[in-house]
Amino acid sequence: MSNTDTTDQTPGRTPGPWDAKPEATSARETAPTPAVEAPVEKDQSLVWAMLSTALMGGFLWWITGSAIVAGAVLIGLFVHEAGHALVMNKLGMGPARIYIIPFLGGLAKARREPKSEWDGVLVSLAGPAFGLLAMIPFVGVWIVLGQGEWLIGAFFIAMLNLVNLVPAPPLDGSKALGPVLTRVHPRLEQIVLLVIGVAVVWWGLTTGRFILAAFLALSVFSHLKRGVWRPAWGTLSWPEAAKSLALYLLTLAVCAAAAVGALMPMTGGDPAGAVQLGLNYLGFGR
Repeated sequence: MSNTDTTDQTPGRTPGPWDAKPEATSARETAPTPAVEAPVEKDQSLVWAMLSTALMGGFLWWITGSAIVAGAVLIGLFVHEAGHALVMNKLGMGPARIYIIPFLGGLAKARREPKSEWDGVLVSLAGPAFGLLAMIPFVGVWIVLGQGEWLIGAFFIAMLNLVNLVPAPPLDGSKALGPVLTRVHPRLEQIVLLVIGVAVVWWGLTTGRFILAAFLALSVFSHLKRGVWRPAWGTLSWPEAAKSLALYLLTLAVCAAAAVGALMPMTGGDPAGAVQLGLNYLGFGR
């Protein structure tokens, strides 16, 4: 049996050749422990970023039949995700990164988890709220040229943000409204999001949006397996839950109003006609 600590602390003893030197011991005791940093993910390569963006743009062009509308949705995706990323960085979750996922959409990924549920709600609502700014240049070009295709592009930007507010995993609405439901009861979020998720998957299947339906179906299945959400972050306080619900409803109303407003010039200023036209684009009322 051996002992690696050979230092003898007997008073008055002369240190031997194997004893640690006093200055070395002092340095060892006072040396700060190096901080362990979180691993930093590698940035997306420029080649893959350009390729994924090109694939997404081509896919949008194929399903919409319009380069203008495809460009509008692609720009809307970037602005939407930039809204998430800006708030992530502001709340100390950054540096956030933006990814375009071919055939599905975009993703803003933070380096750190939100410090609280309230921060998570703000991040989730920032994308749809900020994303509406992408409508401005398309409405502006329509005012100048008078071509309705630019309004359709603005409409799809609004719908991109509106659909993201549907409380179905993994859309932004599930992350904004979910904590409010959890505040009422931990199981309520799981049940409500599951029911709405199944309804959205059914809508995707019946309207021919099969890729979206498959993606949402996988997310709903993962949600079902996960059980109760957010065990690590705690829950919102009741005042925070009230503010979260108010912000969610306000963002939902603004996005819906923006979508209807983009179509009203095409229906002679008739709001009901604009709503019906929007529902037709979504596959309802046919």
